Amino acid sequence: MSKEATWKPIEVHGDLSSSKRDDLPSSAFAFPKQRKEPLTDADHVQNALARFDQVEGVSDADREQAFANIKKAAHHFHVDMSESSWKDLMN
Repeated sequence: MSKEATWKPIEVHGDLSSSKRDDLPSSAFAFPKQRKEPLTDADHVQNALARFDQVEGVSDADREQAFANIKKAAHHFHVDMSESSWKDLMN
């Protein structure tokens, strides 16, 4: 059962200083509860895909939520994704 994406696009792009990151809404993150892996542009989406298996302290349900958010952001920013499940991102 896949989760509904909570990600929403925002107008903050590029390098995220800690203060900029702190100002982001939870809906800007792949992992909204933990505020991990911001998805503010195509580069951040690609980073979230590359680091997905490195995120610690999250449940399988959190990973499922994050995958739905990454998938939605990837579509928005025109980032190609071949993975069909969050498990495809685990090494």
